[in-house]
This record gives sequence, C-alpha cells and structure tokens, in this order.
Amino acid sequence: MAEFDVIARYFTRPAPPSVAVGVGDDAALLSVRAGYQLAVSADMSVCGTHFFADADPEAIGWKSMAVNISDMAAMGADPRWATLSIALPEIDHDWLHGFSRGLFACADAYGVSLIGGDTTRGPLNIAITIMGEVPTGKALRRDAAQAGDDIWVSGTLGQAALWLQSRLGTMQLSAEDARRFAIAMHHPQPRVALGLALRDLAHAALDISDGLLADLGHILRASKLGAQLDWQALPKPVLTGDALAPALISSVVLAGGDDYELCFTAPLHQRARLSTLSQTLALPLTRIGVVTAAAELSVFDGDKQMPLQQKGYNHFG
Repeated sequence: MAEFDVIARYFTRPAPPSVAVGVGDDAALLSVRAGYQLAVSADMSVCGTHFFADADPEAIGWKSMAVNISDMAAMGADPRWATLSIALPEIDHDWLHGFSRGLFACADAYGVSLIGGDTTRGPLNIAITIMGEVPTGKALRRDAAQAGDDIWVSGTLGQAALWLQSRLGTMQLSAEDARRFAIAMHHPQPRVALGLALRDLAHAALDISDGLLADLGHILRASKLGAQLDWQALPKPVLTGDALAPALISSVVLAGGDDYELCFTAPLHQRARLSTLSQTLALPLTRIGVVTAAAELSVFDGDKQMPLQQKGYNHFG
C-alpha cells in the first residue's frame, strides 16, 4: 500500500466549515474567528520513550492526541485543528486501524479536526501539531503568576507514574489499582473545560507532563518567583491494595509525570469561584500552596521541609 493510500484509508475525513482546504493538499487553509489568536503546540511520542512497543495501538492513538489537547487546555484555548506526522516501520493494517480509531475517538470528544500531516517509513514516531483559538489577550501564560497567588492542581497526581513503576517491575499494585492507574496512563482526560473557565480566574497555568515540581518550576522561572507547597494538601493516589513506601509516593506525586492535570495560580479572592467551578465540572480542584517572592521552590510536610532529590522527567538527563 502506498503512502497516500494509507492517508486516504486511515486519516482522511470530511473537512468542517472552518477548514477551507484540509487533508490532500500541500497545506491546510484555516479560518480563525475575528477577535481570536491562534494557539499552536506540538508534541512527539516515540516508541520506547513514551510508550512500550507492545502497547495497545488504540490507547497510543488516544494519548497521542490527548497530550496535545492538554496543551490547549493549559493555555485556555479551544482546541480546533491538528496535523499528524507519523513514521511507521511497516504497514500494519491492524495496528493502523486501532491507532486511528483511538486518535479520532479523542479528537471527536474534544471537537478537533485532523487537517493534514505526513507519513514516512522509519522507527515508530508520532508527531502531532495542534492548533486552537483563544480570545485576544486571554491566553493563560506561564509568566503571569503573582506573589501571594494560591497554587492549585486539578484531579489526582501520581497514578500514571505508579502504573509505570508497576509495569517496569519495581513494585507491585493490586489488580484493581493496576486497572485504575492504567486508565490514567493510557487515557488521560485533557482538562479543556477547566482551561476555558480559568481564562477569567487564573493568572498562570500549565499542564503536568514531566512532574509537578518540574512543570510548576517553569511557571516560577518564567514569572521570576518561588513557591511553598503543602505536602499534606497534595491530591495523592488512593490505593485499595497494600500501602506503598512513603518515599515512592512522594516521588510519583511530586515528580512522576504523565498526569496531564492542570496546575495554575490564582489570586486569593477567586477561592469561592474556584470551589464552585470544581463542583460544576465534577472535578477536584485542590489548593496546594502559595507563590512566594523569594525564588525558591520548597515542599513542607507540616513544619518540616522535605528534601527534593528529583523534580521530574528529563529527556536528556
């Protein structure tokens, strides 16, 4: 099967009204709404680095799209369009069918249209560029945190990282915990509705992909500020099986990554509105610390400062 046959069979769909030209030409032509800015992000998923070679292709498809949509959520942008560039070692129709099914399931769930891309032969590598719209001047940026802001996080941290540790054989989970945490790893839920709502509530935001400390550190460096976090307040995994070592729990919660929850800073007077938003979205929003003028990131367990040996995933570390 030729390259363009693969594209036509697995990745071509009718274009929505916002796409004047979509899949099949040298470039797509888009219509961006008046009064909006175009938000653009790209993520790459590499076999052996981001997923195991024997992973379910449908789950790979979902997550490849979901992690990109999560970047739109972090900016307060409405995800609209995506391109897919994929290197394949061979044409495997069963794999492509599962992958495209998962990819489009996620895209459809969040209103994203696939508008182009590229295919080539090579080691399995999936690169998606996503585009969205955000009202001019309303994007959530990393450099806008303010001293005295509350620091918030959505959902629960550490579940995906615990599944990965179990998969690598460094620890064991109960069957029920392994099932729940596998969902967190393979089917993350981009917090788009939260991101849109935060446009008028938060100062700065990002999504947690490499670990809470590493990613929050991006906000702090861009804003030239620091933070103090409350370990006891952090939303940790709830286990049905045996308790795990405290050092392991702190590692996955603070530095595990693959959470794709939003971390954001907001002024104190927004606490009531954020509590209401949490109930409206049926999504836990937890206040975990405060932004400080001193450019240092620390975590306290009660009155004891915790040692921070690892802050998150580093591709070249």
